[in-house]
Amino acid sequence: MEHTTLRSILILLAAAVLVVVALKRVKLPTVIAYLATGFIVGPHGLGWIADTEDTRDLAEFGVVFLLFTLGLEFSLPRLIVMRKAVLVLGGLQVLLTTAGTTLAAWLFGVTLPVAIVIGGAFAMSSTAIVVKQLAEQNELNLQHGRLTIAVLLFQDLAVIPFLILIPGLTHGIGTELARALLLAFGKGALAVIVILAFGRWLLRPLFHQIATTRSAELFTLAVLLFTLASAWGTAALGLSLALGAFLAGMMLAETEYRHQVEADIRPFRDILLGLFFVTVGMLINPHTLVRHWWLLLASVALLMLFKTLLVGALTRVLGGDRATALRTALALNQGGEFGFALLALGLAQAVIRAPVAEFGLAVIVISMLVGPLLIRFNGALANRLYPRDRSGEEHDRLMHDIGQQQLHLRNHVVIVGYGRVGQNVARFLEPEGFDFVALDLDPIRVKQAREAGDPAYYGDGTNPAVLKAAGVEHARAVVISYFRIPVALKILEHVKKLRPDIPVLVRTRDDAELDKLMQAGATEVIPETLESSLMVAAHLLQLLGVPMKKILRKVQDVRAHRYSLLRSVFRGQDALPIDPSHAFREQLHTVALEPGAHAINKSLGELDLRAHKVVVTALRREGVIGRQPSPDTVLRTGDVLVLWGTPEDLEIGDEILLRGAHLKASPIKGTA
Repeated sequence: MEHTTLRSILILLAAAVLVVVALKRVKLPTVIAYLATGFIVGPHGLGWIADTEDTRDLAEFGVVFLLFTLGLEFSLPRLIVMRKAVLVLGGLQVLLTTAGTTLAAWLFGVTLPVAIVIGGAFAMSSTAIVVKQLAEQNELNLQHGRLTIAVLLFQDLAVIPFLILIPGLTHGIGTELARALLLAFGKGALAVIVILAFGRWLLRPLFHQIATTRSAELFTLAVLLFTLASAWGTAALGLSLALGAFLAGMMLAETEYRHQVEADIRPFRDILLGLFFVTVGMLINPHTLVRHWWLLLASVALLMLFKTLLVGALTRVLGGDRATALRTALALNQGGEFGFALLALGLAQAVIRAPVAEFGLAVIVISMLVGPLLIRFNGALANRLYPRDRSGEEHDRLMHDIGQQQLHLRNHVVIVGYGRVGQNVARFLEPEGFDFVALDLDPIRVKQAREAGDPAYYGDGTNPAVLKAAGVEHARAVVISYFRIPVALKILEHVKKLRPDIPVLVRTRDDAELDKLMQAGATEVIPETLESSLMVAAHLLQLLGVPMKKILRKVQDVRAHRYSLLRSVFRGQDALPIDPSHAFREQLHTVALEPGAHAINKSLGELDLRAHKVVVTALRREGVIGRQPSPDTVLRTGDVLVLWGTPEDLEIGDEILLRGAHLKASPIKGTA
């Protein structure tokens, strides 16, 4: 490597660190920080970095890993479940936005191939910004959140034809283009067939052999080899590197090694993707933008208005109320990361000229700056414009469903948040004969819990009407298991208004807001970190020979003083863990035995799920629930099994129960 290239990379990395830290402090997305870095140090800014072949290669590898991660996260079952919203709403949004912006660009004098690239780029929205913002606002599982995710899923899928289409546009418009596109799509189909066939018949056995070596380094090398080899294969056919990377990700997503692959590849992806956005920022020319500032702002406004009206109208046609339509539209009206990727590909293939690409990039960047603000206030805007639609018919059905089921309940426990903690609390209540009602915003979790016989309902605990329908006014206690403090405080406020005297237990991640929760009306606050410290200390004292009576008295004393002893610790800067996903990964999962399932007429002992680290915790048959079924229990058609294990082991359990395929778990799981 030449010293000039190394110098450029060092400058890019140093500038990226400084700018990302600075913009993170003002809550701007990381993508914007990387773009700003490229703009500052690039040829149109301070001029420290030139737009060379080396920097363009870095950008291309960033796109490769972006598409690989997309393929890895692509879920065919999720696509099937959400097929109506994905294919109809998502398909029409991409098709009509591409057509509309292509037509507008062509009417402004842009050639048709360039207009098509711009149309495809403007049709995309920012998955990173939208998902992050909706998750922070606890809206991912609301109706507009689910519709937004469906559209984003189709946009991800729509990138593939654009990756094939753009290289073919170099031939211009006409018969030559038609032949080139036909050849390109033929090559694309061939690449898909070859890579899918390789993945289906060779990839799983190959990775199993690699995994048996228990070498994390070898496993990572194999992932990189397969990813880059797939990218090279599609590039050799005259297609893009990114297409091969996407297909490689799809193949690895179908194996039991998906979670390990994602953990191993994340560092490469994040670094190269950051450098990709830096190189995109280097393309922005301020002189071009200043010269045409009025056209730039008008283009941003027209693009966001057009996407808002289009998505809103399509949502209404599909049956959504006006408030839901507006909230979905506000979440999707900005540009996105794949827009950068398509413009960069068009520039690399000489389909689009630099000034036009710079203008398109600037439109997307500005829309991404405005987008988070619109998403943040989407609920307030919808309530202001359509107050009667606040929750629509879906809300009324939800209230009726919860309310009707709880008419007979008195002195029950309301559990708000039915994740790991909420479910564990329920398991303690059942043997003692206490009734409970659980509320959660994850529809998949609620569905699985109800299949297992638990009284769980989809509902937002921050909504007083939902709490009232769940019977808070007649309940004996409330448990709030959400660890987000703002959400817990809002639930506390509404619970205390409905029933000031009811005991409320609140679970938190740590003690940072313990006093605030107590002042808001919590009867007890249970910080997980402090409770775990308490249990470790108690076990340690027991091992050291301290009498149990003295240990119990010490534990009670600490709890009685609100953990004041354990709260006196050196905190540093309260840094968050980089990746908390390495522990407590076991979860519950339900499997319904449909006709033809392998497990029918076989006993649990015969299936030997425990050998694959999968535990059957319950069995529901004809509405009757049996906890901890015995090994000689023979399974029947229609049985619903509740399984417990890690995501990887649960995939194996599904395979055994439904198809009889005994897969091997990865021996190096968790070594990354």
